[in-house]
Order: sequence, then C-alpha cells, then structure tokens
Amino acid sequence: MSYRKTIQLICGIAGGSVALVCAAAAADSRGYFGEQHGEAATRWSRFSVLRAAQPAWTPANPTPAPTGHAWDFNWDKRDPSVVANGKKKEKKSEDLSSEQDNSKPKATRNILLIRHSQYNLSGNTDKERILTPLGREQAELTGQRLAALGLKYDVLIHSSMSRATETAHIISKHLPGPGVELVRCDLLREGAPIEPVPPVSHWKPEAVQYHEDGARIEAAFRRYIHRANPEQKEDSYEIIVCHANVIRYFVCRALQFPPEGWLRIGLNNGSITWLTIRPSGRVALRTLGDAGFMPPDKLTRT
Repeated sequence: MSYRKTIQLICGIAGGSVALVCAAAAADSRGYFGEQHGEAATRWSRFSVLRAAQPAWTPANPTPAPTGHAWDFNWDKRDPSVVANGKKKEKKSEDLSSEQDNSKPKATRNILLIRHSQYNLSGNTDKERILTPLGREQAELTGQRLAALGLKYDVLIHSSMSRATETAHIISKHLPGPGVELVRCDLLREGAPIEPVPPVSHWKPEAVQYHEDGARIEAAFRRYIHRANPEQKEDSYEIIVCHANVIRYFVCRALQFPPEGWLRIGLNNGSITWLTIRPSGRVALRTLGDAGFMPPDKLTRT
C-alpha cells in the first residue's frame, strides 16, 4: 500500500471505528506500512501523525480529553444564585426565593465592538492622528453595515482618542431611529493590556505600561462586559468604538480564554466583533473582526 493511501485510510477512519484505528496502530508497529520493524523503532512513525492530531488519544480512550478550566458562571460577579447565597438568611425561604427571582437577569446584551478606521500614523500627538480619507470611507461603510442589520441600538460608547471619536461620529450618522446617545470614555483608550504569549519582537512596551494600561483596560472590561441588570426587560444592542488591543483583550476575557493570547488575533480597521451575553452568564462570539462588507481594496489593519 502506498504512503499516500495509507495516510488517507488512517485519516478516514480516525473519527470512526476504534477497532480499525487500533488495527492500523498494530500494523504500523509491525512495519506493514513499508518499513522494517527496526527502522520503525528509530524513525518517527507514520501513525504518530494521527496521535499528534488527537492530543489525548489512546487506543482505550479515542476521545480527546477536555483541557482548561470549567466555565465560571459567576465570571461577572452577577450570578443571582451566588448573590442570594451570600446574604443573611434571616428571611423566610419563600421571601428569599422571590428575591432571587427578582434579581435574575431577563434580557440578553448584544455588544458590537468596532475597531476605529485607518488613521494618520505619522501624527506626533493624538490630535494629529485623525482619520485618513480612506479611514473616513471605512467608517461610512461600517455605519452603513450597522444600519443594514436593522437593529435598534441603545447607545454608542467610544474611546476618547481622536481616531475612535471621529469613527464613532461618522458611524452615528447612519444609525436608524432617533439619535443614539454618544458616550465618551477614557477607559477605552488604546494600550498594552497584558504581556502577550508568545512574545513578539517588533513591539515591546515597558513593564510599567502593562501595569498601568492593563488595570485601566481591565476596568473597562468590568464596566461594559457583563450580563444585563435585572431591571433590563428587553434585549439591548450596544456599540463600542475603540481599539484593536482593547477588543482582542475583551474577547479573550469574555470567552474565558487565556488573556495573554490577545495578540494572536488580528482585526481590520472598521471591523465588527459581536459578543452576546445571555442572562445565564453564557457568552457567545457571533462575529470576530467582520469586514466582509468592505471591498477588498478598502481593507487595512493599521
């Protein structure tokens, strides 16, 4: 049997019969794939390709073992059951049950994170780092896309940096219905949230920058990324216009991924990242850096 056909056979049965996979392993160890047993003992076995693709695979356990920690439903410290259990139980059980029901979130929050458009990289100060002509065009396209979604937006929050502020104002002109409130926030300014893993050679801020920016960006996460308050009756759609580092960190934190992996994510200018937070505390990433509404010649990542 040829090497290619052998690999195709192994890959084809990897998700099927365990017995056949075990038989392939035995055949490989006996050198039936074109090698003598002595050679197989000193060279990387072809069947190890299958084992590498299945991190926790063994003949007795064909299902990869889960990795990482269990989902923390109280990640935003708003789980009503935890809040109720922390109170003094001097009231009757009926009263406690009713209080817990009243404290349960009932609405879903939809948070659309928008990266600012292309800006003047040669500017020495924030006031000089305004949008380029292409950046303004990108903001128009993002605003049109948000309008085309047909959603009722509740608020538009934006970083106080010039490029994010200008992007937000252009987008706001396209939003349907009565004027959507614009809220300016210093916490959402660009920065270095946490030292990335693996490190990169082209960008190495001082440790003090991670210390200062990280606390601020984490504070922004806690302010804006959480389940709905119990008083909120209807689902909400909120827009946050900010920066790539902030958005990437928010996504990792919201999905309970290692936050130091934020720099492994790339985002185009004007792209849309959509997080959904259920009343139960479950979080879903509906889109990540969506820029498919822009023509290819309008895409940038500066």
